[in-house]
Amino acid sequence: MNNELGKIVISRPGQKEPLVAFQRGMQEAESGQGKPGSPEDLLHEDTKPFFDVVTIDEAVRIVRSIAKQTGTETIIIDDAEGRVLAESIITNEDIPGFDRSWKDGYAVIAQDTYAASESAPVILSLHGSVSMGKSEKGHISPGECMYIPTGGQMPDGADAVVMIEYAEQAGDKVIIRQPVVVRENVIAKDEDFSAGTVIYPAGSTLRPQDIGVLAAIGKTRISVRKFPRIAIVSTGVELVPSEAIPRIGEVREVNSHLISVFLRRQGATPVRYGIIRDNMEELVRTIQTASQECDAVIVSGGSSKDRNDITFRAIASLGKVFVHGISIAPGKPTIIGQCDDVPVIGLPGHPVSTFMVMTLVAVHLIQAMKGSPCQHIYKKTIKMATDLKSEGGREQYIRVKIENDEATPVLGKSGLLNTLLYSDGIIHLPSGKEGLIKGEEVEVRLW
Repeated sequence: MNNELGKIVISRPGQKEPLVAFQRGMQEAESGQGKPGSPEDLLHEDTKPFFDVVTIDEAVRIVRSIAKQTGTETIIIDDAEGRVLAESIITNEDIPGFDRSWKDGYAVIAQDTYAASESAPVILSLHGSVSMGKSEKGHISPGECMYIPTGGQMPDGADAVVMIEYAEQAGDKVIIRQPVVVRENVIAKDEDFSAGTVIYPAGSTLRPQDIGVLAAIGKTRISVRKFPRIAIVSTGVELVPSEAIPRIGEVREVNSHLISVFLRRQGATPVRYGIIRDNMEELVRTIQTASQECDAVIVSGGSSKDRNDITFRAIASLGKVFVHGISIAPGKPTIIGQCDDVPVIGLPGHPVSTFMVMTLVAVHLIQAMKGSPCQHIYKKTIKMATDLKSEGGREQYIRVKIENDEATPVLGKSGLLNTLLYSDGIIHLPSGKEGLIKGEEVEVRLW
């Protein structure tokens, strides 16, 4: 009897041997008591998968490996903050393009000032002043100087600037009380950037200050990655729209709102597909449609091993499942798969779990789709305000509140929304670490 007939497998991208994610009927098939069937048949049976749990790092590796980069578009730099470059930016010219002063003072020949001191100043002849914005830069000879403002073009012959604080004008003479060396208080013509320099490699995420740099080198239109379109599908017979008044046993649908805002913050476009009420056919049809219309699909709810949780079976029936279970609490029953080469992530239904998995895993999918080598995370290193025991045997991500520049664990049941409200971020506790002690430094990943 072929043992594979009783298995639904989870495979890893690039892995030769599939990992068994849920297995049923193998003993029956071997003994001849059961009916052999295909994996496709078993998808629609009342089976209960067990978790083949992977680490956060492995989950991140997998989502980045299946991400498909979005297309490109050309935009003006005024709209480029937060966008990811689709090509490297190379300057074609030296910046600033001419030698200039970075102090108000007097352009001099440095050698003329070597003997200057407070008690025995050097006296130079004033040879006019440098005009801002003029191509004519003037010229000085030994024993001469020119007044020069900050940013002014260095005159021919000059190789240094004496700050105005160490000089005094007296008619057509300038008294120098401090020596300078060659290039002192001078910015060279290519000191900012030289022609041919790669200023920003492809994949860089642009910040406001970067827009200023682009303007300085004359790059006013740039090629960037398009915002990935990411579908959001909510599942659960107990869900009602957030504006509704839930009856006993019902809850307001929260995750599509939470995920939408999260996606926008990460530079993606959310596309909502409404609430699916635990109907397999409807869920399969919706995921299939969403995968045709969007760059990735996120399914909220139905990812656990309960017989009513159908997300795993729906994704598996349409394509591949790479992960069913991540070593994180809350958020363990997370699914990572593909439908027609489109990434699909199945999230636990509770908002706290959703937020944790989006923060630790899904964000990497978004960044990889935009061609960004890494996500931009706000972190802060501070001390623990109290001792914290490890649960042992698994890595933990603990929500913390920052007060008085110390991290205090926000403890409570994993499903409580108030733990998100009262926390400022999370800390990572590796599986081999027994715990943390008061005063120990930790790195807080800020929400």
